[in-house]
Amino acid sequence: MEFIASLSQLPAPSAKRIALHVTAPVERALRQGHPWVFDQSITEQSHEGAPGDLAVIFDNKRRFLAIGLYDPTSTIRVRVLQSRRPATINAEWFQNKLNLAAQVRESLEGTDTTGYRLVHGENDGFPGLVIDRYDETLVLKLYTPAWIPHLKEFCDALAQVSPAEHLILRLNRILQKQTEFLHGLSDGMTLSLLTPPSLILFMENGLTFESDPIHGQKTGFFLDQRDNRAKVEELSRDKSVLNVFAYTGGFSVYAARGGAKEVLSVDISAPAIEAAVRNMGHNRHFPTVAAVSHETFAEDAFDVLARMEAQKRLFDMVIIDPPMFAQNEKQIASALAAYRKLTRLGLGVLRKGGTLVQASCSSRVDADSFFDSIHQSAREAGRRLMEIERTGHALDHPINFEEGAYLKCLFATT
Repeated sequence: MEFIASLSQLPAPSAKRIALHVTAPVERALRQGHPWVFDQSITEQSHEGAPGDLAVIFDNKRRFLAIGLYDPTSTIRVRVLQSRRPATINAEWFQNKLNLAAQVRESLEGTDTTGYRLVHGENDGFPGLVIDRYDETLVLKLYTPAWIPHLKEFCDALAQVSPAEHLILRLNRILQKQTEFLHGLSDGMTLSLLTPPSLILFMENGLTFESDPIHGQKTGFFLDQRDNRAKVEELSRDKSVLNVFAYTGGFSVYAARGGAKEVLSVDISAPAIEAAVRNMGHNRHFPTVAAVSHETFAEDAFDVLARMEAQKRLFDMVIIDPPMFAQNEKQIASALAAYRKLTRLGLGVLRKGGTLVQASCSSRVDADSFFDSIHQSAREAGRRLMEIERTGHALDHPINFEEGAYLKCLFATT
């Protein structure tokens, strides 16, 4: 994989390290491997630095604690790369870390899967950076300007460990506005010499899906739900399935291959629903997919659920996978209320003995509160849920610190 010339022209980080001391609780957290140092926890700092400068954190006896990327623009002032023992952060260090991440995902090779998360940020030792693979296209998303000065060395290491034909750069919304630190880089630009196609086809458990890595949500597909989609396939035979917040129809296609007789996909985004129709078409070579009745609605999920309940339309399986409801602590209560409302609406169209699949991707809402909210709403609706399974993260979305956990899903019958 060869890269555009401008990648080599990015400024290097300062050779002068920033020395930091932090509060006692943060010292303990760093010893336990926590990847963040917040601005208010810094008690002493040698000098100011620029995004991407390396900060070395010492304990109260001036012993090495950690080294990480400094970001003066964020309340997460240091994103830790290594703790406990010193290290030189360079292309070799990046390559060793990338090799470890690749090893975690080795078991996917035998599953006919070419779309998965290659690097899961802090949980793989790369705080503020994720990489998703879609066949021969890698999508690298940054959440902090601190990675920009290290991008050339990182990409060189990436090419050695996980070569691909194309590499696309994505920037989160905050970083897109920090143009003074981007040095000409922009959201959606191609860092490799070869330009990728606008729509990329990839495989997941033998199914074909498309991804629009530039205009789609996240990096173009919700790869984190792969295992839950496979579970839906196992439970779908001869069932009518309603998939709300369907996005591009991942759950719908799995349900179809599983032998569902009828699938309805609902999403407020018309382009997403159009992609759901195409994704179903990509898999028509499966007899069960070719035979399924697939109905779509580009409407608000809450409205569709309420209307179908009024029409007394019932389904054997209802899948509810909404977007993030809680961006911060203040939104937790309203998020739980929204989950309870969705449970109530979902049960209103779920046939007795049917299967409810309900997920949350809000990291601010802990798993116990989420599952309790579903059961509370079911009790209020006079329905008793019998749990089949509670699920979390797939192996390519590992969790190595408490705040990194976000995905939870309940499979239950009523």
